[in-house]
Amino acid sequence: MIHTVIVTGGGTGGHLSVARSFIDELYDRGYKVIFIGSQKGQDKQWFENYSKLSKTYFLDTKGVVNQNAMGKIISLFMIFKAVLKSRKIIQDNNVTKVISVGGFSAAAASFASILTKTDFYIHEQNSVVGRLNKLTSKYAKEIFSSYLESSKVKDYPINKKFFEHSRIRKEVKTVIFLGGSQGAKAINNFALEVAPQLQKSGIKIIHQTGKSDFNFIQNKYKELNIDVDLFDFSTELLAKMDQSDFAVSRAGASTLWELTALGIPTFFVPYPYAAANHQYYNAKYLLENDLCFLQNEKDLDANYFLSCINNDIEIKSKKLINSIHNNAVKNIVDIIES
Repeated sequence: MIHTVIVTGGGTGGHLSVARSFIDELYDRGYKVIFIGSQKGQDKQWFENYSKLSKTYFLDTKGVVNQNAMGKIISLFMIFKAVLKSRKIIQDNNVTKVISVGGFSAAAASFASILTKTDFYIHEQNSVVGRLNKLTSKYAKEIFSSYLESSKVKDYPINKKFFEHSRIRKEVKTVIFLGGSQGAKAINNFALEVAPQLQKSGIKIIHQTGKSDFNFIQNKYKELNIDVDLFDFSTELLAKMDQSDFAVSRAGASTLWELTALGIPTFFVPYPYAAANHQYYNAKYLLENDLCFLQNEKDLDANYFLSCINNDIEIKSKKLINSIHNNAVKNIVDIIES
């Protein structure tokens, strides 16, 4: 008998990349996989036509956090209706397990799994546990996290292709600035500030600007007469990262662990408005293990950054590669199966 499993959650690329890792592993093991996400966020872009899914459902939900009182009531009512739909999906498809990767998209199917007493599992990406996961964790059979001591698997479930491109960086010839597909003004402006010194040192620049800032940043580099591999969004981001020896990046969990697997020493600039400041604590975990560099936006210092790119790069790169293993998804699904 082929069992059916639901993978739920998303909203942002970090949650969705973990969802895809689970979907791929479950598909390879012969499961029918259903994805339940939201019409909001990036869920549809990732999974609307994903061939490894037997069914997809994008429900009319949105987040509760950062809304006024009326907005919260509307969001909760939308989630309530989506829970009823999710319960029907579970029952109609004889679903045996539900795996949540967090984000507001996961709320409906998570609550529905609890209502139907379906085996429920959580993967928490961040160092600070999200509100939804806090609320539903007492009903979960297992919670997996790279940060929780209680987690039976500490490694982060990232795509194996990142491990295939893993290598020790011995010197900094190329720096990549990663603001994410939405861009990060602080990182974009900081790149412009340090670019002349990088050019003087013969260091190449790769820069992801995000869509809204692309034209502005492109013109600024032209004014500086600096040749840069500049892009707003790319489906070949791994190839760009692979060319790099050092990164400047936000500290979303998936990007953080992808850079770790690649062995790229990174100067993290956390997004200051992330829920519970979790990006800062994600990077702080690596900092405490001497695996990265970290400054908040308000403290950005060009001289400190320039000192970092010559700071034991080879040693840090080796330590990064040794700090994560490539079998996280396999090990987590082994536990879920057992």
